[in-house]
Amino acid sequence: MTAALSPNTPVIVGIGFHQEKIEDPAASRDPVGLMIESVRAAAADAGSAALLPAIQSVTVPQGMWEYRNPGKMIADALGCPGAKSILAGLGVLQLQLLSDLCNAIAAGEREVGVVTAGEAKYRRLRSTITGIPVADAAPEGLPSPDVHQTSTDMWCSDLESKRGLTSPVEFFAIIESALRHARGITIERHRDDLAALYSAFSKVAAQNEHAWFRDPREVDEIRDATPKNPMLAFPYTKRHASQWNVNQAVAILVCSVGKARTLGLDPSRWIYPLSAVHSKHVVAPAQMKDLASRLGTVVVGERALALAGVTRKDLVASELYSCFPAAIQSFAKDLAIPAECPWTVTGSMAFFGGPFNNASVEGAAALAEHLRNGKGRRVGLVSNLSGIFSKMACAIMSNEPGPNGYQFEDVTAEVAAANPPLPIAEDYVGPATIAGYTVVFQGGSPSHAIAYCDVPGGARTVVRSSTPALLDALMREEAVGKTVQVAADGDFAL
Repeated sequence: MTAALSPNTPVIVGIGFHQEKIEDPAASRDPVGLMIESVRAAAADAGSAALLPAIQSVTVPQGMWEYRNPGKMIADALGCPGAKSILAGLGVLQLQLLSDLCNAIAAGEREVGVVTAGEAKYRRLRSTITGIPVADAAPEGLPSPDVHQTSTDMWCSDLESKRGLTSPVEFFAIIESALRHARGITIERHRDDLAALYSAFSKVAAQNEHAWFRDPREVDEIRDATPKNPMLAFPYTKRHASQWNVNQAVAILVCSVGKARTLGLDPSRWIYPLSAVHSKHVVAPAQMKDLASRLGTVVVGERALALAGVTRKDLVASELYSCFPAAIQSFAKDLAIPAECPWTVTGSMAFFGGPFNNASVEGAAALAEHLRNGKGRRVGLVSNLSGIFSKMACAIMSNEPGPNGYQFEDVTAEVAAANPPLPIAEDYVGPATIAGYTVVFQGGSPSHAIAYCDVPGGARTVVRSSTPALLDALMREEAVGKTVQVAADGDFAL
């Protein structure tokens, strides 16, 4: 079947994971060192060290490090100093890095490239705990990256910032309340369901050799707040959240079919990217019309499946973005993932590990590895979000070529035309209806509530209250859909 493929067809030929769970921070590699090892592992996985000097581009998403040009550092270490160095800043969809490489190969502009990413926050944590200093490599004289992709998209609206919304967990907890209300279940039932879902994820991670946390967690260990599992933003405890204190790196080597044949790579191990679709239409969280559903996800998912020439019934696995429970549930809902299709093969960012700004690269690699294991045709889907769930991407891949080859589409304009942001009513006073809310915890105790409220005329406002009785009520009984009174200072009361 591969004989009929265009020589410019992109194929994933090598997948490399590298992690170091070392207590002595001085014995651990820095992030670039981890990435170098992951690319070497990917070449070994592909079965050819000749891939390394043949690499023509090294793409890296920005992490919590300050390397000027990590792609160049990696290329120099691997013996491909002429490779194009590409650095993707925060806000750039992580799956875009892979689709950009596939697009370049399909266009005949490149034959071999690698996407690699890594973090060493556990090393930094151990340095703080032990007092042993560590430093990331910082060679002098490095040029700027050949390509530096950046994003200037807004994080949130001015009113959200004014009300003190400061952390992603708070935004996603608000979305979570809207998902709960859409299901029509009680708060206690909802908390039970979330804990059961994440307990199941922890068991998936326990079976994944690349996962950072491999201890299965029981439902009550996730649901209920303890000193080691504090409540962050109701109903989320720490074990619902992405865990970024990891030393992890990953690499995905992509070749043209023509180059893979020239190198004599084993086609039985190739994974075929069938389609990639993204939307970069940005809407501030408070201005999202339906907090429980995203039109962008629906459009991206439908288009990705259509371009790949597959249906949902063909999916044997998915890796849905899982920074917080609202993300993975929303993706599953809007993509209409079949009940028999797992939502994660990693075990989620809470247990597999969620290295800053590159968890989707880890997820794509893990899904590719999963698709290799098994008999017959195997198709999987990986999703990604950015901008507090405003931008999104989906990719479909398989262990067999698809009927349409590799396909890519940007649906930003289509989504933007059908999904305008709601207007913000910053100075509104009067009755309003809660669309979503959370209670934020600080130091183990409830601090304040934040709510998005719909006001007469179709606009939305953002309110905040620290009234203890209100905070208690919001955590006992569903408040989405209830009427509140908004005061001139932005406070509110049921």
